[in-house]
Amino acid sequence: MKKTQWQGWDPGEQAEQHYLVQPRALAGGGDVRHISEFLRASGWRDKSTSGGPLFMESPDRTVRVAYDPYVLPGGWTIHGKADGLNGEWSAHLGRQTPVEIVAGLTDALTRPRSAHAPSVWAPFEEQNWPTRFEGKHYMATSPDGTAWMQYHQGADGSAMWWAGARDEQGNGWTANFTPTTPMYLMQAFSTELADADPVMRPRGYVPLSAQIRTWSVSVHPSQLSAWQQARITAARTATWARSSARPRTSARPYTPAGGPRTRR
Repeated sequence: MKKTQWQGWDPGEQAEQHYLVQPRALAGGGDVRHISEFLRASGWRDKSTSGGPLFMESPDRTVRVAYDPYVLPGGWTIHGKADGLNGEWSAHLGRQTPVEIVAGLTDALTRPRSAHAPSVWAPFEEQNWPTRFEGKHYMATSPDGTAWMQYHQGADGSAMWWAGARDEQGNGWTANFTPTTPMYLMQAFSTELADADPVMRPRGYVPLSAQIRTWSVSVHPSQLSAWQQARITAARTATWARSSARPRTSARPYTPAGGPRTRR
């Protein structure tokens, strides 16, 4: 990016080395604030304790998002209470699940549901992931074989969604979702998992793997700040628009005790 193209660029800033990483599923966990700041800007309550794991709650208190790196295996836990459309549900995603993929699900929690019927497998088909049946299981696998998503049905009839990524050294992550997880959330997750675009990681935070490809880029701190702020601003704007669109109940006219009186 040229200096003249970036109005917020400070000539005194030092560019920092970052890397674009592909495939994104093997890029490592990333910055948790990518998720937490978006939820906070969307009106979620931050109930984290100082120095403890991340813990956030939706405005209506029906969904909780937690990230705990201090326990094994650690990672993300997302839990939703039963409502009129879905039963109680939960999702567990490993610590090395890229935040961009986790955000596919958590961002969707802040938006109204689409009127269109969701399709978990459509994003994979659009990105040319092979899909196939394996017994009672249905599975999509990335073209390079490093990532997958599976609808798994056990012999006892139990079922769950299972996804993950792994390189030849065994490094990676897994995620599982209860069968009651709303399908629009599963589609939002699968969309980010299937996305072929690379994600950015700072120097020193790129996993050592023969299965990833990287491109070095120089980024100024003000650029990173502006990109992060644009995401936060989008969340605030969407939240404000939704609250403004809610119908307001007009106050009833005052009626004296004893009912209306008629003049004679």
